[in-house]
Amino acid sequence: MNIILFGPPGAGKGTQAKFLIEKFKIIQISTGDILREEVKLKTDLGISAKNIMDNGDLVPDEIIMSIVEKRLAEPDCKKGFILDGFPRTLNQALELEKILKVQNSEINKIIFIDVDEDILIDRITTRALETSNIREDDNSTILKNRIKIYKKDTKPVLDFYKNMKKLVTVNGMMSIEDVSKAIVKLL
Repeated sequence: MNIILFGPPGAGKGTQAKFLIEKFKIIQISTGDILREEVKLKTDLGISAKNIMDNGDLVPDEIIMSIVEKRLAEPDCKKGFILDGFPRTLNQALELEKILKVQNSEINKIIFIDVDEDILIDRITTRALETSNIREDDNSTILKNRIKIYKKDTKPVLDFYKNMKKLVTVNGMMSIEDVSKAIVKLL
């Protein structure tokens, strides 16, 4: 089972991915996590991506697609995977389809976690306060920019998958447990 978790920053994609990993014994691929690890390790990729990420902007497609293609070719992806926070642009979605076709694979479902964007800032602020693992992009100024970019660049991705008849929507304003149950029901 190959799944994309889709939704604005703070929608709970990472939380739901952890649940689905346990439930279906598949792996999670988070381009954001991969990029943050590269930044932490101070690799060439990490250094070039850090400035972009610090402003809340999207890392260029060439870099992201290279990461995803390499990761999807690894053996643990054969049992199934969850893409979390990717694709973010229509171009990335189209390129992903090409990569999967070459690998004789496909996306089975795209789960859109729909949330009230006015509540997102509170959710992100709470996440930053409740965890010792504070992400540099967990502040209101950067979050507002991330949501603006999300609206501009990633909304067309929803339409793309809707036209493919693979998009399902879950009310992300429910409790974490109820969102998880709704996702399982849709799968």
